[in-house]
Amino acid sequence: MNLRRIGSFDQESRKQDLYEVLASSKSIDVKIFQIIIEILKKLQISDSLNFLQQAKKNQNFWVNHLQDHNSSAQEKCEKLDQLINEIKQIAQIMKQIHDHEFNTRNYSTQDIVEKKQSLIEKIGRDENIIEFLKYLVHLTSVDNKFIQSGSNSLHLLVEMKIDLKTHSFENIKIRNTSLQGGNFAKCDLSGSEFDNVLIKGMNLNGSKLFNCKWINLRMDVIQLNSRGDYVNSFCYSPNGHYFASSSNKSIILWNLRRGNIRYVIEGEREVMSLCYSPNCQILGACSGKFIYLWNLYTGKQKQKLTGHNSYVKAVSFSSDGLKLASVDVDNTLYIWDVIKGKQIIQYDDCYPVCFSPDAAMIAFAGLNYNIYLLDVETGEEKAIFKRHYTEILSICFSPDGTTLASGGGDIKTGSCSRVYLWDLKTGQLKNELCYMKCRFTSVCFSPDGTTLAASVINNIIVWNVETGEEEYFLQCYHKEINLICFSSDGRMLVSGSGQYDDFISNRDSMIRFWDFKSLKQEVNSVGHKGNVKQVCFSPDGTTLASGSSDNSIHLWDVKTGQQMFKLEGHGQCVNSVCFSPDGITLASGGESTYDSKENYICIWDVKTGQQMFKLEGHERYVNSVCFSPDGTTLASGSYDNSIRLWDVKTGQQKVKLDGHSEAVISVNFSPVGTTLASGSYDNSIRLWDVKTGQQMFKLEGHENGVNSVCFSPDGTTLASGGFDSSIRLWDVKTGQQMFKLEGHERYVNSVCFSPDGTTLASGSYDNSIRLWDVNSGQQMFKLEGHEHCVNSVCFSSDGTTLASGSGDHSIRLWDVKTKQHITDSDKTYKKHLAKSTLPIKIYITIFD
Repeated sequence: MNLRRIGSFDQESRKQDLYEVLASSKSIDVKIFQIIIEILKKLQISDSLNFLQQAKKNQNFWVNHLQDHNSSAQEKCEKLDQLINEIKQIAQIMKQIHDHEFNTRNYSTQDIVEKKQSLIEKIGRDENIIEFLKYLVHLTSVDNKFIQSGSNSLHLLVEMKIDLKTHSFENIKIRNTSLQGGNFAKCDLSGSEFDNVLIKGMNLNGSKLFNCKWINLRMDVIQLNSRGDYVNSFCYSPNGHYFASSSNKSIILWNLRRGNIRYVIEGEREVMSLCYSPNCQILGACSGKFIYLWNLYTGKQKQKLTGHNSYVKAVSFSSDGLKLASVDVDNTLYIWDVIKGKQIIQYDDCYPVCFSPDAAMIAFAGLNYNIYLLDVETGEEKAIFKRHYTEILSICFSPDGTTLASGGGDIKTGSCSRVYLWDLKTGQLKNELCYMKCRFTSVCFSPDGTTLAASVINNIIVWNVETGEEEYFLQCYHKEINLICFSSDGRMLVSGSGQYDDFISNRDSMIRFWDFKSLKQEVNSVGHKGNVKQVCFSPDGTTLASGSSDNSIHLWDVKTGQQMFKLEGHGQCVNSVCFSPDGITLASGGESTYDSKENYICIWDVKTGQQMFKLEGHERYVNSVCFSPDGTTLASGSYDNSIRLWDVKTGQQKVKLDGHSEAVISVNFSPVGTTLASGSYDNSIRLWDVKTGQQMFKLEGHENGVNSVCFSPDGTTLASGGFDSSIRLWDVKTGQQMFKLEGHERYVNSVCFSPDGTTLASGSYDNSIRLWDVNSGQQMFKLEGHEHCVNSVCFSSDGTTLASGSGDHSIRLWDVKTKQHITDSDKTYKKHLAKSTLPIKIYITIFD
């Protein structure tokens, strides 16, 4: 039996005292460690132990490292023998290390503290052992069998406070350990791979971090040095991969996954505020009297918005990315149409400001200390909140848009300062959160809305929103915090300062990341962790595919609601998914990472969940994919304004269709496959002859971009939904508009015909799904339940089920056939739903 090898420890070698093993290196010349690493790297040796054990056999590789040109041949032979003997001795120590628990166990855990402390005391400042530990760290760059011992060695060096500044640690692989407090200033960590490493308090100032692969980092606090200047603004990218900060005239874009600076944008004037667009493609920045929009795909300036009469101090995108708010030092608020680059609304005496999550409202504080809630489209005043009696410094909507938080300098006599929570449905005050006699400079909700963080002087207070109880108190040691925000996944809380210190004549230039989730119990869940962009049934109706902004595709068993596969291959958001007519393959289109120019379409084997191949050619990210009815051709629409037709069998591009002047958002084949429809941000729909590639019709009527197009099952009618909140039905034969369906209060994101062609389903940014009678153009039913925008709707092939995907991260299945109404009093259903662990939420309703 081989139970002894499988067991937790080797009875002979793993119980050997680790210090005795390390102490065996005391008689070795430390210079040899560097020689060994150089040879292993040069020869690309992956099994270092076997190579060193055969040192005599491989002695020709060591001769050039004797570095003694004046010795006789006999003396050189003696020195070579001595070198070989030392190498063999190192190999023997490595064999003992390899078989010891030091190479399998994480030495940074709490249960080993006493053993580790005893080891450190024995090592003391012994130079040979310290150099041997460094050797084990470098060994991880060539031999994966020593990764844990090398990781533990680096942890010991940090714990022993060994000066590691300016060291070269290129390509090392460190896993499952802690480097808390390590001083790696000016170190070369290029090419390093970190996985599950605690890097709290690591000093990385001046370090080289090129081409790093750092994942699953655990960070109570890390610090990003902002080039010596005070921090004006910072923001996470919505996907959590990137982080932007501004200080003085510079904008720094950090790649958080690689741990390095992606690039620096230098301005002519001080950069006061930053914001990412929701799709992570644009960075907004204000400098002087201007707002600059940077295309992060190309790294070049996209637009320059002019109109302010004084310096702009704050900018913010709406959640749909179509509007931008900016406020200048005179507290004049402008709202801009991002696509057109034009100012559409102006308000006076506004600051601070904040868009609602659905982009329909904007809240701002007036100079009279009231908070106003306005409709963005009409400018109509929806509510006024009166409670503050001094300056309001920060306001923030909860993610579900039901609550508004506001904080400032309110300090009542003999009392504490307050953050107010307002119920936006009733207009009433919900709660008051108190702390000390200091003003609140910034407030921020967590992405799940359960937690509110507020900065006060140089600390952060964290409350439970439901109970109003204080949960955490974080001591930040900033000079004074004026900025805090959560990462998009809620794991990190970031704090920064832009204020002069009262006692020290410099400014705080640190941005600090707090591992917020480590304070809470982790809850693992199955399902999408991002916006569900599109859903699609398989032809037989047994499988549902969903693409999400969390970069993944999920395949679900419709009958059980269980996840079958999670497909990963896109660098960023998956915008579109489509089954082939035979249900064997799935196509997906999405977005590439900032650092990549690959904008590909993935083809997947549905049975195995494996990626078969990629279709490459689009110059920008892919918005929509659709198989032809015979399954031989795949159509794709892209942000590069083009449509491409691909040969599914060969993966080669067949033809490129040009004509749209802006991004193509949706493509759809007619039932017989002879015609292709496309909808675009240029407000038009175009019908193409698939065989000739020629444009047949240009359908105009939408007053804004077209998000979705869909042919009726008989191919005579085309439905379209757009940013103008309308749905249009078109006669395909004549190109004339038949109906304009109105009812949605916000943008229509998706339209889909039922298999019998009598019903049209639509999903909207107003969080609702609506069903329309195609013959009359009348609304039949309104489905409500999603807590955020409905991005996609899709009928099953038998027409009994409607699937919807939403920005609330959920997928919902609606039973069309039974017409059974589940009432609020149906406790059995509610009990079943409450206990359900299915990631797909199933709802049943009546279609009258």
